[in-house]
Amino acid sequence: MSRLHLQFGCGSLLLGGTLDTAPSTTGLLLVSGGNEVRSGAFSGQSHLAARIAGAGFSVFRYDRRGIGDSEGENRGFRSSSGDIRAALEAFRALAPHVERVVAFGNCDAASALMLTGGEGFDGLVLSNPWTIEDADEPNSLNEIDAQSGAETGPETGAETSTEPKHAPGAIRQRYLEKLKNPREIARLLRGGVDLKKLARGLTASLRPAPPPSSLAQEMRAGLSEFTGDAHILLATADRTAQLFESAWEKNDPRIKRCAGAGHAYVEPAHREWLEAQILTALRS
Repeated sequence: MSRLHLQFGCGSLLLGGTLDTAPSTTGLLLVSGGNEVRSGAFSGQSHLAARIAGAGFSVFRYDRRGIGDSEGENRGFRSSSGDIRAALEAFRALAPHVERVVAFGNCDAASALMLTGGEGFDGLVLSNPWTIEDADEPNSLNEIDAQSGAETGPETGAETSTEPKHAPGAIRQRYLEKLKNPREIARLLRGGVDLKKLARGLTASLRPAPPPSSLAQEMRAGLSEFTGDAHILLATADRTAQLFESAWEKNDPRIKRCAGAGHAYVEPAHREWLEAQILTALRS
């Protein structure tokens, strides 16, 4: 295995990319989301690429326009189809032995792949797709993971302007889990729970689920055009994933859930689960 840092063309601009080479005729293209550079939060994408390449599959990752080593302006995931197409072309040119390419995207990178209908790819691994219409785009996977993990109980009321709110169904599920936990019951009886916040959480849990956003509908339409294998991965402790699930068919056989995982799969067991799912897609 070897690692090559490079630049490739996207129209009149140059984008930064990295290729980890391996012998298999199947390769993985990592699509970055938000304002995240191709190395990923805490170099997570870089480490993931090395492990996947160590398993025998070439990996190409890149910085979206206006991010990291790439020229131009970052106009968001809705305008990133050209970046994805250019990266795929560069990957195939630099690794001509790769005949089949699977794309992996987390958050708005997954949304971008769905909106393009997976054009040019043989398989898709779509993690925690972003479905929030008319909201600020996520700045990075690390930021969202910190937000979703900092306060896990809906009764805390801790929200920021960029943090997706819990779906009513997710709030109800959270309370059901608390009712099964003797320590949580004891904490309530001791007065260790803010009753005003608890009341707000209960009220929120009774609201009807919001109708699917137009973005979710566009993503569904785009994915319906894809003829290859698609895998949808959801981290159950992630609010972005919870909102996606509230707007999607819960019995979709393509969905696989990682219990207790946050947005960026930072825990070792969750990271191993994610890698196993990607390797399954590459080997299928």
